[in-house]
Amino acid sequence: MSNLIRKETGGNALAVQEQVGQYLTFLVDKESFAISILDVKEIIEIANITRVPLTPDYIHGVINLRGNVVPVIDLSARLKHRCAEVSKRSCIVLVEVEVAEGAQFIGMLVDEVREILEISPANIQPAPDFGTDIRTEFIQAMARVDEVFIILLAINKVLSLEELSQLGRIADSRGNQFSEQD
Repeated sequence: MSNLIRKETGGNALAVQEQVGQYLTFLVDKESFAISILDVKEIIEIANITRVPLTPDYIHGVINLRGNVVPVIDLSARLKHRCAEVSKRSCIVLVEVEVAEGAQFIGMLVDEVREILEISPANIQPAPDFGTDIRTEFIQAMARVDEVFIILLAINKVLSLEELSQLGRIADSRGNQFSEQD
């Protein structure tokens, strides 16, 4: 699955490792996204998501996964500011993100899981600086597969617990401002 390429630079041979990566592809609001298969811990059916009062819209709720409380982020709301409509094909992609204390499991609510694709580095291009309605820091790169572009998400940016908690505090303070005015 990996090729070793030798490049000549100034008389010295430099070995460069080129690897084909495997990516899990999924749909969110009819748009194709992917994350490295190495980031995916599990794909689970939607069942018993408990809503948490006074949380932002992008926090769909929490689930009990083998005795652990796991937050579930509505990826559509996180990326595009509109909540997902849960259907029969919707599921939760469980990932592990790095936090100061180690690692944290987080579920991403997606509309549909598609397939695992092998994408070579030659088919991956840098993220665009413009032309998308998604924050640019959420995009790791763009992959071209069969004349279709797939957005490769920067999972540690999209699911940054620090940013999510800051946004939650802002939403809480706004909610308190509105309730104090009423």
